[in-house]
Amino acid sequence: MILHVATLSLMLVVLAPLTVLAELRLPPGFTVRVHVTGEGFDGAGGSTGTGFPSSSTLAFDESGMLYLARTGRRYGGSEEYDLTRVYRIPPAGARLTPASEARYAYGPPLHNPQVAVVHGSDVFVSTFEVDRKVGVFYRLREGRAELVAGGTPERGTAPLLSQPEGAAVDSAGNVYVADRQRGVVLKLDPSGRVIDPSYLTVRRPRGLLMDKQDTLWVASDGDADAPWQRGQGELIKVTGKEAASVVVRGVVAAGIALAPDGHVFVADRHAAKIIAVARDGTAGEFATFTDGDAPRGITFAPSTRETRAAGIAGDLFVVTIRRAAWSVNEVLRISGPFDDLRRSR
Repeated sequence: MILHVATLSLMLVVLAPLTVLAELRLPPGFTVRVHVTGEGFDGAGGSTGTGFPSSSTLAFDESGMLYLARTGRRYGGSEEYDLTRVYRIPPAGARLTPASEARYAYGPPLHNPQVAVVHGSDVFVSTFEVDRKVGVFYRLREGRAELVAGGTPERGTAPLLSQPEGAAVDSAGNVYVADRQRGVVLKLDPSGRVIDPSYLTVRRPRGLLMDKQDTLWVASDGDADAPWQRGQGELIKVTGKEAASVVVRGVVAAGIALAPDGHVFVADRHAAKIIAVARDGTAGEFATFTDGDAPRGITFAPSTRETRAAGIAGDLFVVTIRRAAWSVNEVLRISGPFDDLRRSR
C-alpha cells in the first residue's frame, strides 16, 4: 500500500486526538522529558545554549547504554574538522559540558561517524571521507574499532563503500549496509564478507531497520541530493531480494526505528513530525514538533533486565533540533502506552 504523506493528517483519529505539550504535540497519555542535554557548546551564530554538539544517529545496547555519534560535516566542508567521536550515555541520561564530554567518549575519533546499528554488545559505525568518497564500516567492541568492510581499495578498483549510512542485522547475523552515494544496499555475512554488493538498488538509501519477521525497511532520500533538501523520499519494505514495495512516499526520513509492538516509526525532519507505520502500510502521525523544533535520529530502548530497572524499557528517544539550531541538539525521551497504537487500529 502506498500512502502519500499529504494524507496522513486525515488519519490522526487512528492514533487518538492530540494533546498539546510545551513544544511537542503527542497523543493523550504520553509524556516527554529531556534525557541528554548539555551546556557551554556553540549554537547557531556562535551563541551558547542548552544542548550537545550535533548528532543525527543513536541506538541502545541491551544494557541500556545509549550511543550517539557526534557527527562532523558529513556532506561537505573541510575534513580538518570532521574527526569526531561516539558518545556512550548511561541509562539515567547525562548533561554534557566541554569539560565533561570526554568521559562519555567511546572509541577512537572517526571521520563523520554515524551509529548505524547496535547488535548485542557490538556498535556498528559507518564513516566516510567527503573528499576521497571512500567509506568504512566499523565495529566498536569494548571501545576498539575493528574494520568490517570498506576502506581504501586496491589501485585501479572502485571502493566497496562510498557513503555508508544506516545498517541492519537479520536473525542469522547477516549485516545490511545502505550506501547512499552508490544507491545500493549491500549484504555482508557476520564476519564482514560480501555476500551481495547490490542486494537492493534504491535511490539514496539512508536508514535501515530489520523487523522481527526479517523484513528489511529502507528509508531513502529519493530525489533529494542532500538530506536537508526537500524531495520525494520513500519508505520501502523488502521481504526478499526481488520483493520490494514502496509503503510511504514523500517523507525524507531523518531517522527510522522499530517499536516494541512492530510499528515502524519514521522521523520527518522537514515536516517536523514522527509517523507510525504498520506492516500493512497504514500510517498516521504520532508526534508533531512546534516552535521551529524538529526530529533527527530516533530509537526505542529495548526491554531487558537493565532497561526495566532503569525505567526506560520501550520508551522512544529522539534527537531533537531546538529552534532550528542544528549545531546543538538534545535527546528527548517519550514515554506512554505505545501498545495502544496497535490496539487502536
